[in-house]
Amino acid sequence: MSNYTAPVDDMMFLLNDVFAFEKLMKELPGHEDTGADLAASILEEAGKFCSDVIAPLNQSGDQEGCKLENGTVTTPKGFPEAYKQFCEAGWNGLSADPEFGGQGLPRVLQILFDEMVCSANLSFGLFPGLTRGAIEALMHHASDDLKSTYVHKMVSGEWPGVMALTEPHAGTDLGLLSTRAVPQDDGSYKITGNKIFISSGDQDFGGNIVHLVLARLSGAPAGVKGISLFVVPKFVPKADGTSGPRNGVWVGALEHKMGIHAQPTCQMVYEDAVGWMVGEPNRGLNAMFTMMNAERLFVGIQGLGIGEAAYQKAQEYAKDRLQSRSPDGTRGPVAIIEHPDVRKMLLQSRALTEGGRALAVWTALQMDKAERHPDAAIRKQADQLVALVTPVIKAALSDFGFETAVACQQVFGGHGYVREWGMEQYVRDARIAMIYEGTNGVQAMDLVTRKLTMEGGELPRRFIALVKAELHAMGAAAGIGELLGPVKESVDRLERVTEALQKHATNGAELGAAATDYLRMFALTAFGWLWARMAAHALEAGADPTPLHRRKIALAQFFVARVLPQTLGLERSIMAGAAPLMELEADLF
Repeated sequence: MSNYTAPVDDMMFLLNDVFAFEKLMKELPGHEDTGADLAASILEEAGKFCSDVIAPLNQSGDQEGCKLENGTVTTPKGFPEAYKQFCEAGWNGLSADPEFGGQGLPRVLQILFDEMVCSANLSFGLFPGLTRGAIEALMHHASDDLKSTYVHKMVSGEWPGVMALTEPHAGTDLGLLSTRAVPQDDGSYKITGNKIFISSGDQDFGGNIVHLVLARLSGAPAGVKGISLFVVPKFVPKADGTSGPRNGVWVGALEHKMGIHAQPTCQMVYEDAVGWMVGEPNRGLNAMFTMMNAERLFVGIQGLGIGEAAYQKAQEYAKDRLQSRSPDGTRGPVAIIEHPDVRKMLLQSRALTEGGRALAVWTALQMDKAERHPDAAIRKQADQLVALVTPVIKAALSDFGFETAVACQQVFGGHGYVREWGMEQYVRDARIAMIYEGTNGVQAMDLVTRKLTMEGGELPRRFIALVKAELHAMGAAAGIGELLGPVKESVDRLERVTEALQKHATNGAELGAAATDYLRMFALTAFGWLWARMAAHALEAGADPTPLHRRKIALAQFFVARVLPQTLGLERSIMAGAAPLMELEADLF
């Protein structure tokens, strides 16, 4: 069975046809020369790297796993060499600031590259992904001295980054953390405490490792208002900027996990480790959220990447595997792709994956506008839209990625359950994306409790108005009418439910009962809007559409007819309220 192939044609269809990438880039200072040809060449080369270098290590890395011996972590065979190639090729700094050695390319190309990396090898992808999030936190909140010491080497990949939040007794509720920070006369701090679930906590790639650690100063306020953020390197830098003596940073154990076996998820011990504060005292969570929000978008892309890789293998298998007679009973055995149920699994997998990619690209372009657009009002609006959809990207794309991995495993039947074909690894690897960086239930609560009330409730109304305006403008496109009706109805449903939840803004039970259903409804409605948009552009090909355009139109029709109707049931479930969940006494469960 063939290896992963990056879906560059589908990505370029989004950039060129659906989102007018080149036109937008000309409006953004610093990106004026980033045209479609350059984007295509970057994505083609990125796809080759992922297919040729890191995808072949995915299954072997899963089977070998990481090891901890005498305090030293060893990653699977081939990982250190692949990481070196990754960094030498400049992929680690694709979208990073050129001032610190990055290439300064648009965020949208970074997100598409992230998808490729996660499709090819999710365990590997976490190393550069976490580093990039740590860089963002330092760029936004660290002093110039800390930036000059760390960021250039992190952008190059020489010093990867890690975030250390979770403690055995403090997971989602970070206000409970107890890691201590004691100030020193030279302006540094001594950090002491234990952290768990630390992805990329240690490895054997060489160089330093930069830990961003949440800790509490003596006398700090209780809860999240008393947390500070510190840079704690594995090796204390010397005056010349090179790695110096070993710091008090140790791996206590490796977590034994369901998936991502090639990723060293560590229990970390900090023993009087030297660290330096990032930002202001007791404002560490604010600084760390810069990294966490970047990582939440990245986690959604992880689900998207797994879904794409699983689909590729499943559709290939479905075309080769012969079983049973054709649906009309005239031929047999036939390839299982002729059977309606197999087709449904494949079509749903592809429709969710491509819909998720479209939402991710739209969001990334909003991020590019928020960073560079010359109009301050447009920058602010784009930034707010990114804030609104961040929990949706994280939760929905990881939910759909897992669902897609399971469906594609099902296409293989018994062969999907054994290790040989690699499908069971996709299921195991995809599952973590629904849990870390804030579980998907936490993301849904963020959406209904914080995002629906932003700007006095205007932010979600603005998003819905934007979608409605685009759907109205599409009405003139030939052949799009049959798709628009159901999509417009789903937007109306989302608007009704949004208004109903906004009226319950102070009722935690009602919001909590609705949260996950509402997030899924929001995502599916957004996908419906974007599928209509993709179909409208595909229909512009006229009477002689390419195979790609024919596929887009058929997938849009499938999504609207067979997936979007889920919003009907979700609306009814949400409107049923909290009572069906809350009436049963706890001891009767």
